[in-house]
Amino acid sequence: MPTHEREITRPADLCLPGGRRLDRAAVGWSRTPLHRCGLRGWGRTKRWEYWCVTTPTHLVAVTVADIDYLGLGSVYFLEYGRGNGRDGGGAGTGPGGGGRAATGSLGTVRREISRTALLPLAHGVRLPNSLGGGTGGTGGSGGNGGAGGDGERGEAAVAAGPVRIGMRRERDGTRLRFRCRTAEGPLDGDLFVAMPPGHETMSVVIPWSDRRFQYTSKHTARPAEGTVRIGGTAYDFQGGWGVLDHGRGRWPYDTRWNWGAASGSTDGRVVGLQFGGRWTAGTGMTENALCVDGRLTKIGEELEWHYDDFGEPWTIRTPGSDAVDLSFTPFHVREDRTNTGVILNDTHQSFGHYTGTVRADGGSRIRVEGLLGWAEQVRMRW
Repeated sequence: MPTHEREITRPADLCLPGGRRLDRAAVGWSRTPLHRCGLRGWGRTKRWEYWCVTTPTHLVAVTVADIDYLGLGSVYFLEYGRGNGRDGGGAGTGPGGGGRAATGSLGTVRREISRTALLPLAHGVRLPNSLGGGTGGTGGSGGNGGAGGDGERGEAAVAAGPVRIGMRRERDGTRLRFRCRTAEGPLDGDLFVAMPPGHETMSVVIPWSDRRFQYTSKHTARPAEGTVRIGGTAYDFQGGWGVLDHGRGRWPYDTRWNWGAASGSTDGRVVGLQFGGRWTAGTGMTENALCVDGRLTKIGEELEWHYDDFGEPWTIRTPGSDAVDLSFTPFHVREDRTNTGVILNDTHQSFGHYTGTVRADGGSRIRVEGLLGWAEQVRMRW
């Protein structure tokens, strides 16, 4: 399935010397992290690592972010019961959450916990400059992307405040450790997200202008294992799937986006879905891709997203081909809204299941049947 977008096959510098302007030679996409980010300057620089690890009955999402004037460490846990959240009964919201059940949902949310620490001037937040250090490495949040010990160690961390997080690259993947206190007792997690040999991922540079640009690396269908404990309850993540959103860039103040992702086994294949929208329109690049049995298919078309309510079914498709033709049925909506006048976060993240078809490179048509993931709409003024 050809794409007009340029494929990057060698290490590349994201920025020109000084770290504030885009090196146009870096615009393109790659199957493994190859960009050395080297961002400099204060005010519009945004850096983050977001991991979400899912199982048929529960998930956890962990975020480390530095948006220059503010740092963030966040842990979100959702338990939705057996049968991929479709086990019947009335839907509800667990304590400590901020979500709502999807309209007409078949799933029951049994537990929802969200803990976030905001750290002025990002005190205590560490993030490596690059993901692979421009060496082609594909393990988690690692890399040697520039000056400073954090880049050399390749560890993202929140080492201050009530939420503590560590994301460390290890030989065959990424180790995630986190802990915080909740109304239901201490929450602590130790997960490992593997990087199978030869597993391909989607990295891309989105160029709004020479001064506003984003490098994102999205990983899907990475096998996961480990345990999260909440109070006296242990949740097993053996057989789970990890998704990474790694971001480094200099952003416009007011931005809107859609993002969808899913991982799992369907039609006899291991499939990862990675979809984006709105924020890439008009740049000539997209963040759309499929990962099938570890092989990446890059999709250069902007997707059509249709939805009327975040808790009702969505449709996501490629308008000019049959590469993507999917419906997404939510069972729970996580909503987060903060508006201080200057800073706005308006997030609607729906968790649910993808059904339909996708077509990978080589022409193979794959049936997608109940693949667990999410779809979201976000507006940020930051």
